[in-house]
Amino acid sequence: MTDARFEDGAERPLRLLARDAEDLTVLSALVQDAVLGGADMRYDRTRRRFSLLINRFRWEDEARAKAGGRPYERVRAVLDFSDVTAVAHQGLSRDADTVLSLLSVTYEPEDAAAPEGPAGPGRVILTFAGDGALALTVECLEVGLADVTRPYRAPSGRAPSHPA
Repeated sequence: MTDARFEDGAERPLRLLARDAEDLTVLSALVQDAVLGGADMRYDRTRRRFSLLINRFRWEDEARAKAGGRPYERVRAVLDFSDVTAVAHQGLSRDADTVLSLLSVTYEPEDAAAPEGPAGPGRVILTFAGDGALALTVECLEVGLADVTRPYRAPSGRAPSHPA
């Protein structure tokens, strides 16, 4: 076993997995304000997977960009949900021209009295700007986030904001 080196902290693409509500809170913060086209969602009923190809704002780098060390960035990423048995939506269009902005990802357990640990059956709710939402019924909570491109300069040149 060796000690950690400075180089070990170098930037790398994110690869995260959430298996409980606490993990999902962290993942939700990282995908807040991600944008995607209406056609960038896919449900594979046979494999029981629901995936979104998103353009995620790099919140993990926001402080350094704000300090002037670099431009604000986005990165293409896949947000992947396993063990999905049903998908319901409200107020969303799947048109290729539609642009959606993801606000949050939350988990509602089927059994509120379930013990700590990996989350069992329940619903994952994806909330979008403009009152759109997706509800994914899952047998267990398993959500993956994987960056799939190099970061690129955010087209707006600034961080997303949510005026009160």
